[in-house]
Amino acid sequence: MSSNDHHLNLFPPLIQVGHAEQFVQSGKTVLSAQSPLNQSYAVFPSIRKDALSIKNSGVEEQPIFFASSETSPSSERRLFIGDTSIIFAALQNLINTAQSRGQEWLQSQETHNVIRKLTLDYVNFTRECWIHTSQTSVQSQGSSQFCGDHYRSLYTCLALFAVLYVPEYGYEDAPVGDDLMEWLNVHFIEPSTEEGDHLSGLDRPWEDETFWPYLVRVTLRGLSKAATFFLGTLSTHPSDNLRRLAQQLSPLLQSQPRLQSFEAERDFAYASHRWKDKVKALRIELDSISESDRHDGIENWWDRLSDIVGILEGRSEVIRRVCEDLGADWREVSVSWGVFADARLRRQDLPEVVSQVLDEMPQDPTNLEDMVHAALFSGDPAKALSHAARLDPWLAAHMADLMQALSLIEKEANEDSGLNIRDFYVLSYAQYLHADPALWRITVAYMFSCGETGVRSADEVLMHVPLRLRSVGSITHDQGEKIGADNLKSGDLAGVVKDINATCYEYQREEVRRTICRIAAQTFVQEKEYGLALSYSSSAEDWPGLGRVVDRVLQEYITAGTNYCESAFLGSNEVPSGPEQFTRYVAGIAPSLQALRMQSGAQGIFIHRLMFAVRYAEFHQRLGNQDLQDAAWDLISMFQDGLAPKSWWAVLLCDSPQLLQYDGTLLFPYASACILLQHLEEVIARTDQGSGDEYLRVLISKLGSGGTTEALHALQGVRLSLAKYFARCTMIGTGGKQIMERKFSAVV
Repeated sequence: MSSNDHHLNLFPPLIQVGHAEQFVQSGKTVLSAQSPLNQSYAVFPSIRKDALSIKNSGVEEQPIFFASSETSPSSERRLFIGDTSIIFAALQNLINTAQSRGQEWLQSQETHNVIRKLTLDYVNFTRECWIHTSQTSVQSQGSSQFCGDHYRSLYTCLALFAVLYVPEYGYEDAPVGDDLMEWLNVHFIEPSTEEGDHLSGLDRPWEDETFWPYLVRVTLRGLSKAATFFLGTLSTHPSDNLRRLAQQLSPLLQSQPRLQSFEAERDFAYASHRWKDKVKALRIELDSISESDRHDGIENWWDRLSDIVGILEGRSEVIRRVCEDLGADWREVSVSWGVFADARLRRQDLPEVVSQVLDEMPQDPTNLEDMVHAALFSGDPAKALSHAARLDPWLAAHMADLMQALSLIEKEANEDSGLNIRDFYVLSYAQYLHADPALWRITVAYMFSCGETGVRSADEVLMHVPLRLRSVGSITHDQGEKIGADNLKSGDLAGVVKDINATCYEYQREEVRRTICRIAAQTFVQEKEYGLALSYSSSAEDWPGLGRVVDRVLQEYITAGTNYCESAFLGSNEVPSGPEQFTRYVAGIAPSLQALRMQSGAQGIFIHRLMFAVRYAEFHQRLGNQDLQDAAWDLISMFQDGLAPKSWWAVLLCDSPQLLQYDGTLLFPYASACILLQHLEEVIARTDQGSGDEYLRVLISKLGSGGTTEALHALQGVRLSLAKYFARCTMIGTGGKQIMERKFSAVV
């Protein structure tokens, strides 16, 4: 199934191209029902109300199509989903281990380090996907489901989450300003490299209108190397004051204390205090410059330099104003605050600062990435998930999974939905994955992690995994129209069912596994793969189903066979197609017989039926190979051992004339011939008593038209063959004359 903005495409088509009018004239319409869990639909044909009177009464089976309005993941998206699902599985293993080892272990350094490592794995995967998607050709980008900028947004959100909520163990209460500035510089590069290249190529760069904005921006971003380089170009500036102040400012920028450079926060705080004293000294000297010396004829350099010093001083009003002048947003103001205004700003104090900033410089409500960032900065994980779900269900699911492991969101389930926050977003993502049937393994892995509701959803997915389509996930609507029913191969189907069974074993879903085996068995029966059908019926311990498989194999003999009573004579060079095909089918189910006989739970009545099918096939195989003596023994043993159902007695009796009429040696001992006669007597007698359906049903089906009369006529032929056989026995001296006469008189 595929979809676009206006319609759903069903595969295989519900209505073939050019047959719409015929469908309408049949009195049918198309109905649908939406799933309460996702954007999937059940689509099915139904009788129109105005056409009920013209339809025949009775129940007519109708196909049900399951479709989804979700867009199936593309190839690059599917690769991304598969790679990141491995990280998800690793985190689930960690959580499951924690449940057995206790909550304290979950909060230990060892566990925290693993969660941090997995978080960074997510960050790195989104980064790689962003780079890969961005580097593809324009034509490829046009066909991609998500552009490079989308994965860049995922990358920035996850990286920010890692900085704020998954720091290195022991650094949870450490100042966060430097880490946030690094995040800002990595993901939102300002100023551009081109601006720096342009200015560095000028002899007098300060005369360019972009010089001072560039210098202020690199200072604001903590890019001390770029700042000191361009401060160095002022060594040739005509203003002595500016040259002197620039020379003093450069070492200050280079020596600003960074938390990473200190083993203890106390040492960092002391160094920051001393550094701020040096900045104050520079401010005093800057303020001493007279008004007349603050302009170089091109620019008021003093105002620009005062902004830089104001940033270093940590003046919040200067930082805000400079950011507004430069076109920066709330992120840059908030991060700069943690570097310059309050170098000891901690993660738990950040939301208060961000709240003040957002009051004056609000986030962009039309930009979901911006909204996620604002929620994370504001210490509101739940709101961040809400925005992330709109940006990409993948992001919300995996952030929610991490958040619950870190105890950042409530674990209690909602009374109405029965889901907690984490399970809600993970299950929503799993439903999105369900739009692509080829991703069923990953889909159920996410579902099974979501409590009872998720387990029930996963069970439904497993029981509806498409068994009939090869490479389901890669089929588009246009391709689907070219794919015929012959695409099913037993190997493909068996492989899919094997994978589903393995998944059921992994998650201990035995009842689901048995149901799927029953479904698979029915599918194999339709494809006449009876050996596999029998195997899966046995695996499901579906003994009535196993009996039905055997019945279908026997039915193959009835429908495809020829009338042996009249045409299958010994010595014929033409082997009838019915027995040959029947023997091949039974060869597929025969290997299961020994295992089933040893299986304690197997029900004898169905095994007995299988034994008859195998023995009867062996009988026809020996006939075809002209192994007549063993064939005669097989025929008698099926009666003696009680293997042959009464409904098949007449068929077996009609198989006997070709052996009874053999011109060579007598194939049946006298006693065996009497067994045939006894069963013939019972069939005829019970038919005369009104039980013909019980004894002649199979033979009548095999003979086709003619009913009971033709069946009895065929049995008369068996009677004649037995009479002649007993006569030969008398002539050769086998048996006694009196006994022979008594038996023969009973026949005629």
